[in-house]
Amino acid sequence: MSDSPTARPVVLDVWCELQCPDCHNALEDLRALRARYGDRLELRLRHFPLERHKHAFAAAQAAEEAAEQGKGWPYVEAVLARTEELASEGEPVLLEVARELGLDAEEFDTALIDGRHILIVDADQAEGKAIGVTGTPTYVVDGQRLDGGKSQEGLRERIEEIVDRLLAER
Repeated sequence: MSDSPTARPVVLDVWCELQCPDCHNALEDLRALRARYGDRLELRLRHFPLERHKHAFAAAQAAEEAAEQGKGWPYVEAVLARTEELASEGEPVLLEVARELGLDAEEFDTALIDGRHILIVDADQAEGKAIGVTGTPTYVVDGQRLDGGKSQEGLRERIEEIVDRLLAER
């Protein structure tokens, strides 16, 4: 059954915040995991905006709009690459990234105003709190929570060990 085309991918929940410098630093790990596993690993962005980052909640909503427009991960990666700019310039950065990716920036603006994605962000945050997420990035794979935060040393290797084991068991 290993490597069968019908095998479901391993799910890695990534509790993330798009204004977070630690999540910015984790970007390389996320890209490496996506490159290594392709569609055998489903990376699921889970929102955990922190109160101390005033544009994080809007960024989470914008990421949901990007996903709805078909470019969730490219958008997340582009915003994470610009956390300092987001911190200093705010929501215009979110719209600029949308335009750069060829997304409908007007629809982004409307989504941020009408709050159509707030419930998703709130639900993610509530679930994160319920399972003990206190900061970002935090990863959950196979029921194990791995906290990134300040030190991400060895985290990708740990995630790869778990994913490799799960894939071998299928």
